[in-house]
Amino acid sequence: MLYATELMGAKTYDAQGNYVGKIREFFIEPADQPNRISHYLLSRGSFQPLVARHDQVASVAPGNIRLNVNERLLEPYEPNEAWLAVQKDLLDQQIIDTAGRKVVRVKVQGQFPPRSIRWEFVNLVESDPLRRVKLRITHEKLEDLHPADLADIMEDLSAAERQGIIASLDEETAAGVLAELDARLTSQIVEKMDPEKAADILEEMAPDAAADLLADLPRETSEELLEEMPGHEAAEVRELLEFDPSTAGGMMNTEFVFIGEGSSRDEVLQWMKQQDLNLDQLDTIVLLDRAAQFSGTVPVARLLLADPEQSLAGLKTEPLLSMPPDASEKEVFEIFDKYNLRMLTIVNDDNRPIGVVTVDDVVSKLMK
Repeated sequence: MLYATELMGAKTYDAQGNYVGKIREFFIEPADQPNRISHYLLSRGSFQPLVARHDQVASVAPGNIRLNVNERLLEPYEPNEAWLAVQKDLLDQQIIDTAGRKVVRVKVQGQFPPRSIRWEFVNLVESDPLRRVKLRITHEKLEDLHPADLADIMEDLSAAERQGIIASLDEETAAGVLAELDARLTSQIVEKMDPEKAADILEEMAPDAAADLLADLPRETSEELLEEMPGHEAAEVRELLEFDPSTAGGMMNTEFVFIGEGSSRDEVLQWMKQQDLNLDQLDTIVLLDRAAQFSGTVPVARLLLADPEQSLAGLKTEPLLSMPPDASEKEVFEIFDKYNLRMLTIVNDDNRPIGVVTVDDVVSKLMK
């Protein structure tokens, strides 16, 4: 097996044995044949460089390349953004190992034991969106990673590379990644994005995560993005921005499931099947009495194991726990610890639920 680096600088001769030039670069054309060198750039001193196509090469050997055509049939080199330059674009560049969930660097052969990666398993980090389209680079493998893993990977990349990845992801995936990324890096990314695209991503985020992100941005930028968001979502986020981040209101999420306590287990399950719920996050249901006031909570596991006609009022957990939005984060931490809670309901002065704090919110707050 020959490595590209062994051919760099190789002398090239045409079909008649005439010296043509030295190999200065190799190109890959991902849209055509991603697993093959497509073009060879030949340097000729002060003369214009030439390009030899792969089908014009008769043989290759370390330090020597033979062509099957005359030099006159070679074309002058013209830059082509649909080509990847092996030395410029790949060697000593970062690639993402989606299996190992980490960033690795492509080294010149000889500095470490050989390890081959088939081209179809490589995801390039290209920050230029126009070039990404011309090279047909997609980040489907990245979208399959857990947002927390992708966030860890992005922290090892440059600012331009982070920008390029977020720009290429779908809004839902990008929202998940930004929610996991360091707040400082998230602010940098969002500030450089097109406001419409940034607003689309914010719309996919949980209201509390969107509020946290906007709170770290300059006020003008925050207002611009809120104006781009749909009215209902923007109103939810604006409401959360009014709360001090170090209070229960600043930690809570306004998206939660609430149901009348008189409903039966079967009625609730049928209703839930018709809703667009985040099942991965659904752990507890908030109950309301006839006056629409907070009356308790029911864990989903308890609901699933109940008899079909069982009323939710008979499945409530004890004791009845809630907090006002102005409660301090210290009080929130203490009640979670004391009762081993997974979720805490936040109520207003009329004892009506306005949001919930989950154990994820508590852990995230403690980790900052």
